Amino acid sequence: MQKLIKNGSLTDNHWTILKVASGPEVLQAAPGKSFIVPLQFWKKYQDEIQDYNGNIAVWLDSDERPEQIGERLQKLQLIALNFPLFTDGRSYSNARELRQRFEFKGEIRAIGDVLRDQLYFMSRCGFDAFDLRQDQDPQLCLQAFTDFKTAYQSSIAEPDPLFRRR
Repeated sequence: MQKLIKNGSLTDNHWTILKVASGPEVLQAAPGKSFIVPLQFWKKYQDEIQDYNGNIAVWLDSDERPEQIGERLQKLQLIALNFPLFTDGRSYSNARELRQRFEFKGEIRAIGDVLRDQLYFMSRCGFDAFDLRQDQDPQLCLQAFTDFKTAYQSSIAEPDPLFRRR
């Protein structure tokens, strides 16, 4: 089982990312498990899976927006934001919107092409969990959060810019 970085430490990942395009019967075959499902799957089957005996979270691809989840957004305990390529930064904006505009208090998890070099900046945008790419060493990746002592700009992690903190 791949380790997950969550709130600055390593933990086991108990969530399964459901990538196959199928129906809610996939979930019924595994009661009690925790699944992260694509937004389109969740929207199509949300009424059928709301009584699922386990946890359901939603994953947004980089071309999808948090407002597409709708009024059930605050009922989710986890939203995963996908990075299809490390060069696609649209999920940074989605994380910031979830924290600022929608005041989402649950876990925001980075999934997909997640690399050590991105972790510090992701955490500043509101991510608090990181499902690393398979070739990344989770123990070495923990050091990414201490790469910089301070930042000039404001962020979710530090709302005041440096000149206001003096």
